[in-house]
Amino acid sequence: MRITGISTHVVGTPWRNLTYVQVHTDEGLTGVGETRMLGRTDALLGYLQEAAANHIVGSDPFAVEDLVRKMKYGDYGRAGEIVMSGIACVEMACWDIKGKALGVPVWQLLGGKVTDKVKAYANGWYTTERTPEAYHKAARAVVERGYRALKIDPFGTGHFELDQAGTSYAVSLIEAVRDAIGPDAELMLEMHGRFSPSTAVRLAKDMAPFRPAWLEEPVPPENLKALEKVAAKVDMPIATGERIHDRIEFRELFESQAADIIQPDLGHIGGILETRKLAATAETHYTLIAPHNVGGSVLTAASLQLAACTPNFKILEHFNDFADAEIKKVVKGAPQVVDGYFEVSHEPGLGVELDTDAAAEFPQQQARFDLWAEGWEKRAPKAAGK
Repeated sequence: MRITGISTHVVGTPWRNLTYVQVHTDEGLTGVGETRMLGRTDALLGYLQEAAANHIVGSDPFAVEDLVRKMKYGDYGRAGEIVMSGIACVEMACWDIKGKALGVPVWQLLGGKVTDKVKAYANGWYTTERTPEAYHKAARAVVERGYRALKIDPFGTGHFELDQAGTSYAVSLIEAVRDAIGPDAELMLEMHGRFSPSTAVRLAKDMAPFRPAWLEEPVPPENLKALEKVAAKVDMPIATGERIHDRIEFRELFESQAADIIQPDLGHIGGILETRKLAATAETHYTLIAPHNVGGSVLTAASLQLAACTPNFKILEHFNDFADAEIKKVVKGAPQVVDGYFEVSHEPGLGVELDTDAAAEFPQQQARFDLWAEGWEKRAPKAAGK
């Protein structure tokens, strides 16, 4: 079997463009992969066009390792976010093809399943007025839908510092959310790499009474010494890793012992097998994995294939019940959360199919999402130039 070509489909919303890649073969089988780029969708499409000619067409879709190696190293230049995201889309699609050809789900090809269901946590649920009352109502709706975990960044446009008024308001939001979801639900606290170490430590202590399940990206991701400083001074799990695009770059993070939970994005770190290798390394450091997942239903399905066969998998992020929920219709067999969990699929490959006609109803947009702009949490960015 050989790859004859790829086709790309961009599903657009005002705050995110989702890129789907179909890989076609000479035996009629087609696989699909997905990633979500922020402000770099056209760059990704350009890279994929070149990679198709240079590496993809003519390759054996069963030889996943070889194709990933060629795409990552065959152009000599160091692979960054765009290249690793392109690799991820093609890699997922090859696993999809392989599973379909053999009649088994991808998790069966990666060692077999260790669980029948995967816990989900909600994100994107707080696209409402930024008040304790509105957040209480929205959070209550999340748990009424069956979720037993959710995440929120309550810090507004905070950057390095957060004054006392901003701190008090953030505390009031988290107090309202905890009251709405009860004492047993997990509440993930997101910082989006906003703060200096001292500010992150202070805020973590202010939030401690509400028992966050983790403190996510408390400082910008480029400086591991800063993260170590935070980890040494807070009494809650530290999560990070969504902006690391090569599993090799996690080595120093593991050595630092600063993270309790790693959050690679399958759509940015080279796909399913690259993330499975990373998870195995994490296990040797007694570290859990909870992938970043801001994509649509194909990326979710791929993440669930990983979850099914990974002993140290903690939980999976899910936006698509709350933000742009209508885009779920572009994928047949889209994974659903029931009573707070995804069921592990037993369908061949990834267990989903892209509906290209439905995808065409959501054309690519000039998606913009600025986490330091007022009202960012509503995920309805202003038009360019305004």
